[in-house]
Amino acid sequence: MKKHIITLSMSIFAFGITNMLYAQDVDKDVLNWYNGKGAGMQTEKAYKKLKKRDSKTVVVAIIDSGIDIEHEDLEGKIWVNTDEIPNNGIDDDNNGYVDDVHGWNFLGNSSGENANAMRLERTRLIAKMQDKFEDVDENTLSASEKEEYALYQKMSEELEAERTSYGRAIAYFGMINGMIDATPETLNGIMGKSNPTVSEIEEKISELNKELNSLEKEYEKKEDEATAKKLAEVENNRDLLDFSRQVVAGELTKEQMNDRIEMFQGMIDTHHNVDFDGRAIVGDNPDDFSDVNYGNNDVEGPDALHGTHVGGIVGAVRGNGLGGDGVANDVLLMSLRAVPDGDEFDKDIALAIRYAVDNGASIINMSFGKAYSPHQKEVYDAFAYADSKGVLCIHAAGNDNADVDVTPNFPTSMYPFQTEKLDHFMTIGSSTKDLKKKVMVPAPTEKDPDKMKKKKVGFLASPFSNYGQTSVDVFAPGSEIYNAVPQSDYKELQGTSMACPMVSGVAALLKSYFPEMTMKEIKDVILSTATPYAGTMQVKPGTDLEEVDFAKLSVTGGVVNVYAAVKECLRLEKAKK
Repeated sequence: MKKHIITLSMSIFAFGITNMLYAQDVDKDVLNWYNGKGAGMQTEKAYKKLKKRDSKTVVVAIIDSGIDIEHEDLEGKIWVNTDEIPNNGIDDDNNGYVDDVHGWNFLGNSSGENANAMRLERTRLIAKMQDKFEDVDENTLSASEKEEYALYQKMSEELEAERTSYGRAIAYFGMINGMIDATPETLNGIMGKSNPTVSEIEEKISELNKELNSLEKEYEKKEDEATAKKLAEVENNRDLLDFSRQVVAGELTKEQMNDRIEMFQGMIDTHHNVDFDGRAIVGDNPDDFSDVNYGNNDVEGPDALHGTHVGGIVGAVRGNGLGGDGVANDVLLMSLRAVPDGDEFDKDIALAIRYAVDNGASIINMSFGKAYSPHQKEVYDAFAYADSKGVLCIHAAGNDNADVDVTPNFPTSMYPFQTEKLDHFMTIGSSTKDLKKKVMVPAPTEKDPDKMKKKKVGFLASPFSNYGQTSVDVFAPGSEIYNAVPQSDYKELQGTSMACPMVSGVAALLKSYFPEMTMKEIKDVILSTATPYAGTMQVKPGTDLEEVDFAKLSVTGGVVNVYAAVKECLRLEKAKK
């Protein structure tokens, strides 16, 4: 499942969020930071080192939601199946796919219709088990059935909890809409005018902050009820004005809130609805891996935002002043649409992997994942096939700030039936540009138990990123990534979905300039040359400033470094001569 990271703050006055799906302008500090120095990958420095070398084109398969193949910043970067005659209705190259000029869409039918919204895998499993277990007497079940029933109960509880959570979110954003509507009345009550300018509101906020400072000092001396009451009143007015300022400035709108309401309602109606079947339009049996005659050649599909952004990170045109630069400069993107709005199907992923391998991809980018996988062996077999052909599969670790050593994010590098990891598989966590950031942390004393102090804290791991000392190989930039989205547009997104194509881009760059190297050798170089942050204390994803040694978050304890990787490839090349 592809996830856009949206902060859901349940404190309305902490709602000054950066709406990454709306913002079109990008801060200069954000644009291409991932290719720069500091916490970036030093890509630009690497290209200077390579400027006298020739490159060879590398094909990267993007298994995702689809790619806008006509995007201005992907011009000349889309893979073409030269053995196929476009739109003649014939499978010219006899690969089993008709008119697959730029890849294949596993989420459509031969009539050109496409599916998009799908249930989560958990919801699909509940639907399959419902008839058997909904009203069952547990005492009548065998030992194996009881184990299956326990899973059914666990998944059902998770489903209900998420539906409830999304219902609360809908109510919350509805409340925000009500507050937006009431903004003129709020302003009139505090400022005596219903339509002040932003600067007038900011001036009043400044006045209230000064009054708050004075009242806080007064309360420290008196600790009386009257001052406490006045303090609370002024603080509330200040917060209401801060909210109103965002509304008047156009930073907080009903359109944004309604979009969120629609998103959460859609998730209730589709992802978490056992009666919804978005797959019906495809017309296949998703549990029958021999049923392969389905799909179409529409490699963009109805919602290619995620896949286009991912593809742009790998290979958007460099140095043209449009959006963010891709990591690799001599690359072709093969679009394999297999990731819907909801959880992907194991069959689609397995077939997409095999398609990529059979049609010339050196690297397969997989910016998706899910909590349950009913056909693990079939997916593993596809990975084993890629492994046998020397194709590198790169997977996003996931965005649940969870330890995937404990809770897998499928597909995974290590299934229960495996005895050792595959040579051509990588799992990627997400990093930020904030090596250190000053924050207020508790510093209680006997005299002042509520005392706070400023402290420099490491935020290198993205707060949403999954991690795992044995399951996640390395981290790469995944926060605040500005790149291509459909209709020749550009947006800032974040997630391990963005970190994953960083590494795919690096692998493609190295293969392009060092074509004699195997993908296994390239993988080893990427991991061995990652900038080491082992021994540095970083905030653990999903925690409130709990610090952990970065070494405990991945195998390498590092962040990908293109320049260091290029230097190592040059060293290895020289050593072979």
